[in-house]
Amino acid sequence: MSRLFTVGLITSWYSSNIGVLLLNKFLLSNYGFRYPISLTLCHMLACSMFSYMAIAWLKVAPLQGIRSRLQLMKISALGVIFCLSVVAGNISLRFLPVSFNQAVGATTPFFTAVFAYVMTRKRESWVTYATLVPVVTGVIIASGGEPLFHLFGFIMCIGATAARALKSVLQGILLSSEGEKLNSMNLLMYMAPVAVIFLLPAALFMEEGVVGITIALARDDWKFLLYLIFNSALAYFVNLTNFLVTKHTSPLTLQVLGNAKGALAVVISILIFRNPVSVTGMFGYSLTVVGVILYNEAKKRSV
Repeated sequence: MSRLFTVGLITSWYSSNIGVLLLNKFLLSNYGFRYPISLTLCHMLACSMFSYMAIAWLKVAPLQGIRSRLQLMKISALGVIFCLSVVAGNISLRFLPVSFNQAVGATTPFFTAVFAYVMTRKRESWVTYATLVPVVTGVIIASGGEPLFHLFGFIMCIGATAARALKSVLQGILLSSEGEKLNSMNLLMYMAPVAVIFLLPAALFMEEGVVGITIALARDDWKFLLYLIFNSALAYFVNLTNFLVTKHTSPLTLQVLGNAKGALAVVISILIFRNPVSVTGMFGYSLTVVGVILYNEAKKRSV
């Protein structure tokens, strides 16, 4: 029974991860809702609401309170970086195919290692650094072989990947004391409202007329509203299922599943969106994935 539960969790994690990625791409590129900041705002509103319900009512995780104003400021800083990474990722999906977006996103370990060294002077073994060479080389090759390469989209994707890595390193620094550590569900519950406060004026100012256009789209096609609500709910379930899979599996299993998830997302997106791919691009992405696997193995052995 427990094995069946774990398989169900992993399936839900894969489905929500890949589903939100493909729906983001569909809404931003194919459907014509070209407002990545507003889409991220919808995601954060859903995360704020569902996070509170999951912790306060469903007791998915024990409630952890904020103990000081300093801790609140630290969480707010993480919340801003978190929402910037999501916005940049959504902007990149407007211009890049999901397959290339995932290839660039796989370079997170490279940025994590760079930020960890710059901010904490934490040195890894030379073997660990050596595994980052194929990670970066693979993306360079994939970029050269990408038929739908878009420079602005690529910059946004790199920015999103770097911001994710920065948040991870900063979280380890800022919330390092035992009294300040929060599990991922509580952290999301506090970060999401901060992101909403940050994104609301940005969406109204930078995406002028988005409210009227959203209402007009909903009037023209009622399914648009369903897509938006379902997409926003999925954005929360990505975080919930990630928390539960982490809780019920080993770190090694999580790493293997994470690598396979990215590859599966690439295959499904190519089948759905029919974007052209090149042998060079696929070779580059494969090289990056191999580099990530070697990096995880080297990190595990150096612990």
